[in-house]
Amino acid sequence: MKGPDGKVVACKSACVAFNQPKYCCTEEFNSPDKCKPTQYSEIFEKQCPQAYSYAYDDKSSTFTCFKGPNYTITFCP
Repeated sequence: MKGPDGKVVACKSACVAFNQPKYCCTEEFNSPDKCKPTQYSEIFEKQCPQAYSYAYDDKSSTFTCFKGPNYTITFCP
């Protein structure tokens, strides 16, 4: 995604960019066994290994907070 000045300001997910079940983990890909990382999610995973990069990326990226969490969201460079 580019801002008014033409500079890149954000990235679309593969799901948003291509709107295909294999990237959105929908339809026949709607399970952890069928929805696997793609070349696109792996790009983000390499840059931010603790970030959630696709629908079933639970093994390293899902955290549970208890008792009214107080957290800061940091976007990776």
